[in-house]
Amino acid sequence: MLPAALIAVAYLLGSIPFSYLVVRLFAGADIRQHGSRNVGATNVARTFGKTPGIIALALDIAKGFGAVFAAQWLVALPQWPLAANGEASALHSHAFWIALAGLVAVVGHMFPVWLRFHGGKGVATATGAFLAISPTAVLGALIVFAIVLLATRFVSLASMLSAASVPIFFRYLVHAPWWTVLVSIIIATLVIAKHHSNIARLAGGSERRMGERKES
Repeated sequence: MLPAALIAVAYLLGSIPFSYLVVRLFAGADIRQHGSRNVGATNVARTFGKTPGIIALALDIAKGFGAVFAAQWLVALPQWPLAANGEASALHSHAFWIALAGLVAVVGHMFPVWLRFHGGKGVATATGAFLAISPTAVLGALIVFAIVLLATRFVSLASMLSAASVPIFFRYLVHAPWWTVLVSIIIATLVIAKHHSNIARLAGGSERRMGERKES
């Protein structure tokens, strides 16, 4: 029962559409009808201001962190039915279940049941999940994000490259368990795939840079 409960909690926590709720609270509007129409903190900040954007960002990070924290707590319980046996089996690896909770939370953010499975791109939620697993890996990814953003002023490109860097930091900087690295690769792939429209605009030269106003 505990493994199933963990997956359910991680999904339901990740699926809370904080960007949607914050905009409803601050402006009485539907974020899906404004800006890029993406249910994410970047669109909230660009469309409704920095304060609601920061709040949405913090809450999205918190739910990813919370899902992994809950997993870390659950797998440490004496009642956890799958005894750890190193890295031989995913089902018996605590690292696998902890990382899986982060993955499920990100999937919940991307495909929330409350918004008919149309959610955000998962960057903030993935950041929170990774932060709970290894602050060091996240620090490395944030440095990548900052460098790319300063060099290009493309938030989307910085987000994708920082997501792609996380598995590398897990493997070579943190020396995380194999299952953590594998699941982080899946999360990074999903985050990048969710940026498909940004990738198309980057290729076409129409992607907006940070601080650039949309042409009327």
